Amino acid sequence: MEHKIKQLNLKYDHEGYFVLRDFFSAQEIEALRAVILKFHQLWKQDNLEFYQQEAFNSSLITGSKYLGCADRVKLFNFISSAKMMALVESLMPNKPAFMNTQLFFNPVNPQQKDFWHRDCQYDYDVEDQKKVITETQVVHLRVPLFDELGIELVPGTHKRWDNDEEFAVRQEVQGRTSCENLSGGKKVKLAAGDILVFSADMIHRGLYGLDRLALDILVFDSSANYADYVDDDCLPDHLMLAQIDNPKLYINTIDLKLKTEQAIDKAGGIE
Repeated sequence: MEHKIKQLNLKYDHEGYFVLRDFFSAQEIEALRAVILKFHQLWKQDNLEFYQQEAFNSSLITGSKYLGCADRVKLFNFISSAKMMALVESLMPNKPAFMNTQLFFNPVNPQQKDFWHRDCQYDYDVEDQKKVITETQVVHLRVPLFDELGIELVPGTHKRWDNDEEFAVRQEVQGRTSCENLSGGKKVKLAAGDILVFSADMIHRGLYGLDRLALDILVFDSSANYADYVDDDCLPDHLMLAQIDNPKLYINTIDLKLKTEQAIDKAGGIE
């Protein structure tokens, strides 16, 4: 297993992603699917207009709005299970921290197009994006709940800036649109039971179709403090932490948030 993890790390370092087939058993996926479908049905009811018009994902799955304590604990235990943490800690040995969860599904409108992006483009301007992809690390762990078309990636773009074609398409300049094909794109089909691990900052797009319903778990390296991006409600409280077999992923986030708050309070006191 140690040799396999080293191989995966090399692939991730070089290409920005890797896939493990049949990583989860049918029983594990069935149990996860039951919780996620409960969330999804309630979320759709509560966001019906948005869902019908343009939505293709939701977030804050581990929050308290749609799931009770028992289901949230099931999710927390799944996310921080021993085999998940083995993958996470192989990529982020320095106190990896939990950021968020997202659920990806097909848009209701069949004419709606998938689109190329880097996650960082929604928070940073172009010059800062160039810095982010070399200085920080945020990782997606995608768990498909049904067989799906998967995702399309541009290998290696987690460490390099866009070429002219990629920039024009992703940023929709020079008459290009973000749904166009890229010559460097690589499609990765996924099945229930697989796991896809990929850099949030590489150029990628989800592929709509089939019974798409995939849970994404986002984690970050504590040295790049993204604690401000974490919604408090998505973290386990003290009672839940006691029911989580391996809670350090969440404790790392809680500690970071506390340090950030203390730093803000200290700065406020100086002023």
